[in-house]
Parts: sequence; C-alpha cells; structure tokens
Amino acid sequence: MTVRRLFAATAAAMAFALPGGAAHAQSAEAVAAAVETVTPRVVAWRRDLHANPELGFAETRTAALVADHLRALGLEVRTGVGKTGVVGVLRGARPGRTVALRADMDALPVLEATGLPFASTATGTYMGATVPVAHACGHDAHVAMLMGAAEVLAGMRDQIAGTVVFIFQPAEEGAPPGEPKGGAALMVEQRALADPRPDAIFGLHVLPGRPGTIWYRPRGFMAASDRVDITLHGRQTHGAWPWKGIDVISASADVIQTINGLTARTIDPTTTPTVFTIATMDAGVRYNIIPDQAVLSGTLRTFDVAQRDDLVRRAEIAIDNVAGTWGATADFSVRQNAALVFNDEDLSAWLAPVLEEAAGEGAVNAGAPPTTVAEDFSYLSQEVPGVFYHLGASPDGVDPATAAPNHSPAFDVNEKVLPVGVKAHVLTALRFLERP
Repeated sequence: MTVRRLFAATAAAMAFALPGGAAHAQSAEAVAAAVETVTPRVVAWRRDLHANPELGFAETRTAALVADHLRALGLEVRTGVGKTGVVGVLRGARPGRTVALRADMDALPVLEATGLPFASTATGTYMGATVPVAHACGHDAHVAMLMGAAEVLAGMRDQIAGTVVFIFQPAEEGAPPGEPKGGAALMVEQRALADPRPDAIFGLHVLPGRPGTIWYRPRGFMAASDRVDITLHGRQTHGAWPWKGIDVISASADVIQTINGLTARTIDPTTTPTVFTIATMDAGVRYNIIPDQAVLSGTLRTFDVAQRDDLVRRAEIAIDNVAGTWGATADFSVRQNAALVFNDEDLSAWLAPVLEEAAGEGAVNAGAPPTTVAEDFSYLSQEVPGVFYHLGASPDGVDPATAAPNHSPAFDVNEKVLPVGVKAHVLTALRFLERP
C-alpha cells in the first residue's frame, strides 16, 4: 500500500466525509459517546447550581465553580470579566479559526414552587430588600451544558485546529438597580471578545418546547428590549375633593390606555411584532388621599430600529399631552436592556445541518417565527457574527403550550435535553473550526 493510500484509509477510519471532500476530525458518534460519559456530571452540576442560585453580578459561587472546572481542564482562564464573568480559552493542537460559545449564569428574584428535591431556598438582595432567588429561567442548565461541552472539547484538543472561547456571562436578566450596564455589554467593554477575537459566536436558551427540539431563524429572532419609566407630577388633595388637586391617578389611567392605543392602532402587526406594556404603577399611601406623584414602568419590545425610535418619539409627545390635559407634568425615559438578537444569515444556513447532527433528523426548525422575549446575547453578536437558538425543555408528556413558562415559579428544565445541548455546543464548535 502506498503512503497516500495508507493515509486515505486511516483518514476514512477516523472521520467521515463532508461535501466537497473535507472530513470531520470527530464523528458524531465519537461526540455522542463523549457526551454520554460527561452527562451524569452535567446533571449533577445543574442540580447543584439550581439549589444555589445567585442574582446578577452576585454569581460568585457559580463563577468559582466554572473557573475551577475550566482550570482543571487545562484551559486559560480569566475571571472578574464584567464583574463576575468567566472566560475560558481552549487552544487546539493546531492553529485555525476561533469560535466562542456562551452561557448566562444569573438567577431571578422568584420564589420557587417546583417541588424538586433540589429546589432553591436561597435568598438575595434586590432593590434593597431580601428576596427569594431561583433559577426560574434555566440558566443553571445553560452553565452546566457549557461546562460539559468544555470537558468534551478539552478531551479532543489534539484533534482541534483552532481555538474555542467559553464565555460564562453574568447579569443576562438586565442591569441590576444602580448598574448602568448588564452582563453582556459589560463583558464586551472589558474585552471578553478580544485576545483571541472569535470569528463567530453561538449560544442557546432552554424554553418550553418539545424536549430536545431546536428552533431559530435568520435575521431578527428575539426582540430588542427597552425599559420605560414614566413619572407623573400632580398636586395632592383629599379624595373627596379631587377638583382641588391634580389627579395623577386618573392621568395614569389615561396614559396606560394611550400607550395601548398607540401600539394597537398605529403599528402594522403584519410587518413586525411590537409590544408596549406598562407593568407597574406605584402611587398613593391612603385610600382617601389623591397623591402628588405616580410612577409607572414598563417594557417595549421591537424588531425594527426606525419603527422603535418613531414609537418612542410619539409616545413621549402623547404622554406629555395626556398629563397636560389633567394639569400634570410627566418625566419620560427609555433605557435599552437588550438589542435585537440578529442571527447572521450565512451562519444560520450553515448551522441547520450541524444542529440536526446534534438533535436528530427532523428536530431542527431553522425558520421559526420571531419571539418578543429578549436576550442580551445581542450585544455579543453585534461584535462578531453569531447565531442564537432555542432548545425545547418541557416535561415529558406536557403540552409546551401549557407548560410553566420561563420566569414563573414552577418553571423547570427537562434534564433529558441536557446532552442535546452539550452536543449542540460541541458540534457547533468542531464543525465551525473544520469549515473549509
């Protein structure tokens, strides 16, 4: 046998062919076997993290667990990136591209009601008060899956040509009170995507959905999210003499109705989803006193920058006019929590068969509708091309439409999907680095 024929036979035994004659350094079967080996540890990490949740920028225990694990794998590790963020760098045996994988670490001020044996009883400080804390959004699963992916990929470093960057991000749920920026924006500012700079970045999020299925879409996938704050100033008076004051309660009611009307009657719902919700109202201390101030807050979700800017402009004018009708004045402010999650079109098309390799034939929908929930992964994918996708994680036998949603007390993650997420991370990184 000639040297060339011997090399070809060896390569065929170790890899399988790609269209165009390229070959995978690691087969899907080899990846699946490695993932199966690490899965018990992934489940254990997820349960430990679930029982010990931490709020945004307070993820010290979580960050320490992640950093210790990455160091044990022989990765280069940076901590304190974006306050509590962790960056791990795995350099393959040969030079090549750089790809980044991201997981978020923070929990929510939610009282858990899952009944799990490892349910959270933790508390934290939020808005100056002691609150219950729970992983009601699935970030415990995200961290555990990416830790598992790091272990699998570290075991394959001799076959990797290129570099994998693991980003464990704090404060995805938005900047905590008093903080000007959330976790992704702060990590970008503190050079999480520099030295080495990734050529692409990928991330996932568990949601109610058929267990193990994956869905996403090219271009606009998840809404931009703005926080809206409105303060109405009036004049206090007795509840029996409303004409002797300026009634901010009635003005607040009109402001809310005006915002609802602006969204429903001036935005074409067939062009782009738009949601403008007033969710809180704080006014008054006694049943028979009309207060001098009312404070409202809410969220604006949009998919079009120009349309969003125009709606904000018109809302401010309308709110000022409504307040003026009652003799009140209004302060209006808008602060972006997350930009539009924009999935790179070329990467989105390339990724579909890779994710199907991980999840199975027919388990991937690369043309899903947009969703009005938001994600600050958007700030990472503004820096380098990226794709963000969702992983169905509803309990077995439960209709995803009726499953407890993220951010609710009963939200839970079906642990059967954890190896799917690990495989998706691993195969995404490997196949991206193998691209011709």
